[in-house]
Amino acid sequence: MRDSDTFVTYHKALMELSHDSHFIGQRRHLKLEALTALCGRLMGVERVSVWIFPPERDRITCETLFDGHEAASSGEPCASPATSNTHSTDPSPISLYRSDHPNYFQAIAEERIIAVDDAHTDPRTASFNPDYLTRVGVHSMLDTPVFEGSRLSGVICLEACHPRQWTLPEMSFAVAIADTVSLINTHERWMNSKRALDYISRFDSQTGLANMDSLRERVSYLAGKINRRGQGSLALIWIDVDRLKTINDGLGPQVGDAVIAEIGQRLRSLRLQGKDLLARIGGDEFALLIRNHTKADSIGDTALQIQDVIRQPIRVAGQSLSVSASLGICHLPEDCQRARELLRGAEAAMYHAKHLGRAQATVFDSAIQISAQSRFALERELRAAINNRELDVFYQPILDASGKRMVSMEALVRWNHPNRGWLAPIEFLDIARGGGLMYALGECVLTRVCDNWREASDRGLQLPVISVNLSSEQVLVAELPDKVKALCAEHAMPVNALQFEVTEDSIQGDFNTLAGVLERLVEAGAELAIDDFGTGYSSLARLKSLPFSRIKIDRSFINQLPDDEDDCAITLSILGLARGLGLMVVAEGVETKAHEQWLVEQGCDFLQGYLYSKPLPFTELTERFFQGH
Repeated sequence: MRDSDTFVTYHKALMELSHDSHFIGQRRHLKLEALTALCGRLMGVERVSVWIFPPERDRITCETLFDGHEAASSGEPCASPATSNTHSTDPSPISLYRSDHPNYFQAIAEERIIAVDDAHTDPRTASFNPDYLTRVGVHSMLDTPVFEGSRLSGVICLEACHPRQWTLPEMSFAVAIADTVSLINTHERWMNSKRALDYISRFDSQTGLANMDSLRERVSYLAGKINRRGQGSLALIWIDVDRLKTINDGLGPQVGDAVIAEIGQRLRSLRLQGKDLLARIGGDEFALLIRNHTKADSIGDTALQIQDVIRQPIRVAGQSLSVSASLGICHLPEDCQRARELLRGAEAAMYHAKHLGRAQATVFDSAIQISAQSRFALERELRAAINNRELDVFYQPILDASGKRMVSMEALVRWNHPNRGWLAPIEFLDIARGGGLMYALGECVLTRVCDNWREASDRGLQLPVISVNLSSEQVLVAELPDKVKALCAEHAMPVNALQFEVTEDSIQGDFNTLAGVLERLVEAGAELAIDDFGTGYSSLARLKSLPFSRIKIDRSFINQLPDDEDDCAITLSILGLARGLGLMVVAEGVETKAHEQWLVEQGCDFLQGYLYSKPLPFTELTERFFQGH
């Protein structure tokens, strides 16, 4: 047969195999077996093998071996296990090491094909004799490297047990086999990556449970099925672990993670009628989907089992912790018709359970629906107000110990709702946090502060330092210092005109990120203060490691001064701690002369409260405190 006809025959056979639907659907090892068998049969080669490089790249290991001798004895094509003796039960694979065969490994790395007529004498392969070539009976070799991109990943090895001169069609076919293996490897790696990505996108890495996306997909599918058939029911139980934040703040996030992992395992192990899907849907939240077994008695028993199993003490970090859970329950089709409504209804019922005092289970009803609708509407309106820069800022003066000279002023966000009028932060910050709006809200407040500063500057007014609150959602964003500097530059405002207040609870996150953000703010010129000191769980180690210059004593300790002995003792200890750390102290909530007198006598540096001024709109503040300037 002419070379051209041989070439066509070989490549036609390869194309027919590689495009066959049965071949395409096979696992990788079966594809390799089919390819090596095809190569051995067409070319009359006794042995065809596929070798791979491990990550160390110090050797190649035989992955698949077609042995024509076995095929002939059985009457069928045979791909033997790639072991040191294909007729043996020894499972150890053959490996050839670079240190033993340097010439061969160099040739594989540099040449597109190694055609060896006499493997015993060729310098590239002579090192294989006698341990390999003589034992197996190999005379001629045709080896082709397998590439993945530009990286050498393996070798296709054809071994003839008789003298042979390799033809151009045979060498071309060996290269085509190597390229086909490369495609198989690439597809396999892509499939593995896809499976890994699917897992990451559909499952929670900490607990191994389904995540919110998986829950939404499952609920949507079952809700559609119920609506189409007009039969069946679902109940979604939204589970919120009570006070997990307290554990995170007091004992560290690792302990909190261990608690969540243990609760996830306990919920997974529960045997419940109708249990369809368990998902972790947030940091401290799970959801359990019940199918068909949704009557009141059955769901009531399920809720009790969930609360009982969560309530059992959890041993972690040498401590026994007791936690509880608030449950919200919503039914489909009784309470709603759509998947989204089922999710929102269960969440709203859970929030209602928390408001009732936690550790309770609440079933969604019309009253909760009205409350939920109001909450979702307010979240939607707040999002629009933030996007449209409609939030405002009021300012409360901070005075020196004389109570007469303003040294700074705190910016406090306000929202002039079109229907409800002026809203204080307590009325919408929880909604902002639940809706993931805190960072955008903080940026909106800072922009308004810069606007006011620029307005005052244009009028020739010299404002004192302005204190701006930073949420935990802001202080862990590495880009925050750059955003602050950009906003200040845009308004021709120096960064040292700002002071940032951070609550104790906000400094419990990733320390490296937190420290980097705060240190860069200070480097840019801003000062830092710890707000609401005494109400959180910050450690002294963190306090002394972060660049704070002020501590603000929470108003709850000031209210009963000087009559309450406990409040006096706490306030004195904070003042002493501040002196030891070289920090200035601001007392919040100063409302009486008795407060003022006691705090000044104890050496408090700055005072803030209704005794001096309530928070004022910017215009009113400038008229009252900067008139005549």
